Amino acid sequence: MQITRAGEYGVLGLLHLARHGADRMVMIDEISRGENIPKSFLAKIFQSLVKAGVVRSYRGTGGGFALLKKPAEVTVLEVIEAIEGKIAFQRCLQEVPDCEHMEGCALCGLFEQAQDRVKEVFSRTSLADLMKPQASVGLAHRRMTMPRFASPTKRNFLTDPLNLKP
Repeated sequence: MQITRAGEYGVLGLLHLARHGADRMVMIDEISRGENIPKSFLAKIFQSLVKAGVVRSYRGTGGGFALLKKPAEVTVLEVIEAIEGKIAFQRCLQEVPDCEHMEGCALCGLFEQAQDRVKEVFSRTSLADLMKPQASVGLAHRRMTMPRFASPTKRNFLTDPLNLKP
């Protein structure tokens, strides 16, 4: 399973709104420029968020979008599922399962555990959590910017998972 750009852009767009405060409407142009997201794509994403009751749209002069809840009350799971639909790692975990191995398949149980853990992390992470400074740099970004010092043959994944020891 991979979260699509729509899900990613939805979270980033809402973070932009959250940084402006609940009482301020923000135009889609401003969000698009601020987050470097194509305006037309972002407008479609925000339509889904309006339908899900995450944001409200205001038309006319001075219009735009505003969060309907406080950033601490909007979870990443709520946003992702509003845009992408229910998270399902595999077809056996969809709302209407489509798996010929439903009776006794070891993989279905494994996928279910993994899916539950991802959903748990997303459900306990709010927009407010993502606005905290320590949330801004994830492991994937650190890996891309950190130099590699050790040779691959001397790498010990247990004691030095990022291969930083000289």
